[in-house]
Amino acid sequence: MKNRIKERLYSGETCFGTWITIGNPDVVDILKHIGFDWFVFDMEHSYLSIETVKTMAQVLGTEGPAPLVRIGQADQLLVKRALDIGSQGLVVPWVNSPEEAEKVVKYSMYPPAGIRGAGPGRASQYGMNLSEYLREANQELLLAVQIETTEALSRVDEIVGTKGIDIGFVGPTDLTVSLGLIDDRSNPKVIEAMQRVIKSCNNLGKIPGTLAVSVEEARKFVKLGFRFVALASDSRFLSYGAKEYIKVKS
Repeated sequence: MKNRIKERLYSGETCFGTWITIGNPDVVDILKHIGFDWFVFDMEHSYLSIETVKTMAQVLGTEGPAPLVRIGQADQLLVKRALDIGSQGLVVPWVNSPEEAEKVVKYSMYPPAGIRGAGPGRASQYGMNLSEYLREANQELLLAVQIETTEALSRVDEIVGTKGIDIGFVGPTDLTVSLGLIDDRSNPKVIEAMQRVIKSCNNLGKIPGTLAVSVEEARKFVKLGFRFVALASDSRFLSYGAKEYIKVKS
């Protein structure tokens, strides 16, 4: 199946999504009507299981936001399971070297480009679409690696330039912490580091991505040049929406 988000990104569009952290299908059933282009199911920091992510991805159908998965690390089993349930791509944290980026590609791709095992389950409509899926999967997968440490920043060109990697994704909070600035994510040093990733992506024909925690920050990041932009998360929408309503008490 054609990866519409990958196609749009490489045509120069900016695509917006959000992080899914709450393990209930109602969450994506509600949010899929809002206008997001993609959802990232967060299996690194949230409590989502692979079974829950599969069920939630099924709720999206074929016309909803594209399902992507953030796995916990560049692990062959985690990659394989996330893709086999029908994820159209991966976000992989803590990629600090081109060797680690190469692992992401190798684990995600079928031979000869990689070593992914051929048992894609739901991704191939449970085998009914197997031949087509095996032929198209490598070119249609969207692979994002997170640039979120000073080590990764020092090798960003090598990491982002790895063949098969599509997105250099800045994790602003972790990058801020790695720079020794704790929670000061608007510090000029953080912005300078983010611009370095954008420049690297643009020079190498890749897509710069990041996560914004507010509308104002999202607009700033788009203005900087990010084109794969996460707008907060389901849990943040819940807490901020509730806080707005509870103002009636004041």
